[in-house]
Amino acid sequence: MEPLSNERCVACHPNSTRVTAYEIVQLKPQVPDWTLIEKNGVPQIERTYEFPDFKSAIAFTNSVGEVAETEGHHPALLTEWGKVTVTWWTHAISGLHRNDFIMAAKTDAIANQFPT
Repeated sequence: MEPLSNERCVACHPNSTRVTAYEIVQLKPQVPDWTLIEKNGVPQIERTYEFPDFKSAIAFTNSVGEVAETEGHHPALLTEWGKVTVTWWTHAISGLHRNDFIMAAKTDAIANQFPT
């Protein structure tokens, strides 16, 4: 199986299919540090990354933003001193799509380029 971080996002629309519980079991091991959550009834995946300072945190935020623009899929980003919380879900379907797991893997790859 190809790593999720090598995949590209596909365009989603309101009729796109959410990932199934079985698919989540298959995808989650590739993004083990991400937590499945639910906010306002919407399933999401979330992870908080720690950094030594605000400058590193904002640089990471900007790097994630650049990849999000390239892929056409955008997260919620909360940037604070020394940490960034990233939350992925697919707005068009109010839930989780394979794209969210792809982007979580890409986010992890970006984080690996930063000091912790």
